[in-house]
Amino acid sequence: MGLFSKDIAMLDDLFVHTLQDIYYAEHQITKALPKMIDKASNPQLKQGFETHLRETEGQIARLERVFEMHGEKPKQVDCPAIDGIIKEANEIAGDVADKAVLDAALIAAAQAVEHYEITRYGTLIAWAKQLGRDDCAAVLAETLAEEKSTDEKLTQMAETGANARAEQVTEPA
Repeated sequence: MGLFSKDIAMLDDLFVHTLQDIYYAEHQITKALPKMIDKASNPQLKQGFETHLRETEGQIARLERVFEMHGEKPKQVDCPAIDGIIKEANEIAGDVADKAVLDAALIAAAQAVEHYEITRYGTLIAWAKQLGRDDCAAVLAETLAEEKSTDEKLTQMAETGANARAEQVTEPA
């Protein structure tokens, strides 16, 4: 189903489609995070990814609640955006040899994911409210707050050490 498909006739259809999109994205993120945990060398970064993996599992459960509250069965639709973000992260991580530079790359990749999620959840909240579904909006807002918090923590890790450590790396002789 394309974004402007005839299957999306009303705002409610668009809301459900976007729920399905982010539901797929969250599942893909739970598959990607263990790889990021394995690649990270900074203990704080590893711990942050482990925490976010647990949060993401909770976010999936929240989405399932929103589907149920809205009278829909949880369903995924492919999300080319998150697939592309994860693919790019894997490609960049595969090209980085130095662990300090790799940690900086992993933080940047994780922030790309967070920013995508922040836009999706913000949009879903606005649409839920427009549709008179403040109950759904409230549940989605819990996840949005977690995503913003994770993004802030990643920024702090980058700015208070990871970027500086990566900048100290010189080319091998």
